[in-house]
Amino acid sequence: MLATIQYNSQKLKIDLSKPLDISMPLRASKKNVNAWYIDEPTIEPVVLDGWTASVEEGASINFNNITFNPHAHGTHTECVGHITKKVHSINKNLKQFFFLAEVITVAPENYNEDYIISKKQLQFALGNKKREALVIRTMPNTREKLSHQYSNTNWPYFQKDAMEYLVKKGIKHLLIDLPSIDREKDEGELLCHNTFWNTKGKLRMDATITELIYLENKIEDGKYFLNLQIAPFENDASPSKPILYKIED
Repeated sequence: MLATIQYNSQKLKIDLSKPLDISMPLRASKKNVNAWYIDEPTIEPVVLDGWTASVEEGASINFNNITFNPHAHGTHTECVGHITKKVHSINKNLKQFFFLAEVITVAPENYNEDYIISKKQLQFALGNKKREALVIRTMPNTREKLSHQYSNTNWPYFQKDAMEYLVKKGIKHLLIDLPSIDREKDEGELLCHNTFWNTKGKLRMDATITELIYLENKIEDGKYFLNLQIAPFENDASPSKPILYKIED
């Protein structure tokens, strides 16, 4: 289903029948991806007065409660409300859902006892390209990311000047396959979150960070059309389902 889309001043050809889903599924399992020191998500039937809302248990419907944390249990998109005293909702601040995106692959560099994503790496990958969204795949890239238990692993993170560079480049939507753009244990500084949303100046209310994505290796680096789908949660973050479409020549 080849479609021609007018996006800003550009005409883009994309095949709507070939979506590339870069989200992680959420499962009620200890093998579900997890971070931030909490238990796995649960999906359980409602129980009322001895009645269990499960067809397997004799009910006419399946009617489940789901308990999870969007930041810990899978692909999620967050807004500035994640780090501000005033409540800001992702549902109220993300009003556009289609963006021109660049997919890049980065091998985090050794830095003291950590691994970091540097400004130099991003400059090399982006060059003069102008994009609203940046999708980053980190190496190594295996399916183990779908079930990785990130707590107490000191995952790779961005250096502050790397985030300053992305803001200056006009990146409004950053997507990464890690639990956070900041160091796991940084005493609450959240340097890159604060830099990305410009908390010392005019807040970037329409900017978002999407974490815990997963890009299969078959998805090549390059330019894509991104559909950033969220659930309508009145919360700082929502589970999300980002979809990429390859732009045809």
